[in-house]
Amino acid sequence: MRRRLPRTMALPAAVALLLLLAPPAVADSTIPTTPLPQPVSPGQPPVSAPEGPQPLGHAVGDAAASLGIVRLLPNAVPTESILPGFSEQLPRQSALEAGMGLSSAQANSEAYLSWERSIANSSPGGLAVAGDAPQGPGGLAQSALPDNPQPLAGGLTAPPNPLVNAGLLSGSVHARWNPALGPCVGTIADASTSAASMSLLNTIPTAPSLPIGRLSGLPPLAGGFDPSTSLQALGGLLSGSLGSGPAATGALVSLPETLSSHSVMRLVDLPDSANKAVESVSTLQAGEIDLFKGTPLELTLRVTGQPTLRVTSTGNQATSKVEYTAPVITIERQGQVLYTLDAAHPTKDIPIGLPLKALSDQLGTAVQGLPVVGGLVATANGLRQLSTTAGLVLDIGVLRLNIAELNQNGQQLTIPFGGYQLGASARLLDLRVLPTQALQGVLPTGTPALPSSLAQVSLGEQIGRAYAPAGGVVCGSTTPVAAPVTPQPPDAGNLPKQLAYTSGAYSAVPMFWTGTALLVLGAILVACVPARRPVKNPVKPSPHPRVPGSGT
Repeated sequence: MRRRLPRTMALPAAVALLLLLAPPAVADSTIPTTPLPQPVSPGQPPVSAPEGPQPLGHAVGDAAASLGIVRLLPNAVPTESILPGFSEQLPRQSALEAGMGLSSAQANSEAYLSWERSIANSSPGGLAVAGDAPQGPGGLAQSALPDNPQPLAGGLTAPPNPLVNAGLLSGSVHARWNPALGPCVGTIADASTSAASMSLLNTIPTAPSLPIGRLSGLPPLAGGFDPSTSLQALGGLLSGSLGSGPAATGALVSLPETLSSHSVMRLVDLPDSANKAVESVSTLQAGEIDLFKGTPLELTLRVTGQPTLRVTSTGNQATSKVEYTAPVITIERQGQVLYTLDAAHPTKDIPIGLPLKALSDQLGTAVQGLPVVGGLVATANGLRQLSTTAGLVLDIGVLRLNIAELNQNGQQLTIPFGGYQLGASARLLDLRVLPTQALQGVLPTGTPALPSSLAQVSLGEQIGRAYAPAGGVVCGSTTPVAAPVTPQPPDAGNLPKQLAYTSGAYSAVPMFWTGTALLVLGAILVACVPARRPVKNPVKPSPHPRVPGSGT
């Protein structure tokens, strides 16, 4: 089990995670991985072959989800490419993307590096500037090989973010891979992320920061409206602060309840076959979503159902499929249902405008210093719903709500193996501030391309891709290759077992070692035998010894 990815893996894993959550056009490309090293010169030997039994199955796929993504000036920056002229064919990027609560599960049997076979990642947030994604800290990750019998779970540390603020975040990751059977382990990669609360877009940085009262040609506003309010705060609907916390009021989107995502990569059974299909599953769980929380014009969005995106590839285009369970969202105000977003009515535009003096004159009461949202105006006597806003409101923007937006794309591939790849993406809720689609047809020829909107908030963005070989994934392993046998000469059996004794040199080596051993033994004996001690106080002989028989 690994608690964190090694430093050498951090950058490719972060880039792969943000690529998974890129616009739906990425769904038809292959999964990024470390390229296979190529010989520098024609005479260089090839890469060493792996040892032991190798898995027969091939499976490639990924599943990813984000709890919330804020895009500023989407589709405004061209995508860079090292291939000449290829940038015009790629989808344009956002000027800035900030995501919160990212989870991804990835499987790739064709990866060159062993730890890229299975990757599960749960990250508190991510940031991309003009398509370039730096590494984000504070996440959980597991990779295989080696295999991980147990998942890794823990809390995530959300970095300070001026656009996306989250409360308590938690995540869980689990990556599996068998050295001999490869992806045939059931669930290959599993990642989940949950947030206790979240707020997105407390201000619109891409809007003019000038006060509304300084705009030229502005008609007289209704009494009580503060002309010093900036357009970045949508006329007072947002707090306009870049440092608000997750529970602060004045955000475009607030989620007071837990929002969670779950991404799974696994193999499933194929009907009437011993092989397997590759399945990518992305699931979201949401309850309540608030718009303009803390203001009298607060709207509550209640989500019914659990959005689930399931992409299954059998290797055959006819049997591969995309299944999506679309949510039903009701937009309420104080318990009264105003709109319903479902598969039959997936889009709703809510205009935002400044109240003019003619509106207060018609209502006969003072208007609070807030814009009119969807014909709903806040007055001193409570909220009033307008049947028409023509001549009474100066439009400054539109909130476009979309659900589902299911996109799918498939293609037949031959590299790295013959099979069928299928990809899809969907979103729980998509909010666009001031979409520019209506302006595209009235702009003069030669005008630079406009971004699709001023700002975009995506909740519950899901993506899934599955790529299986034709006929399905084969679960099994190769037979280990036997060690090569050295060939024997034809007359190997007739060689004598012992050569003839022809010289005394054969005894030189034994004699040398025998003499050496005797010399060492003698040195040991000399060292072990103690030396004789000298006699203490010897008797000194007399200078006049007595002669026997002399009497003296």
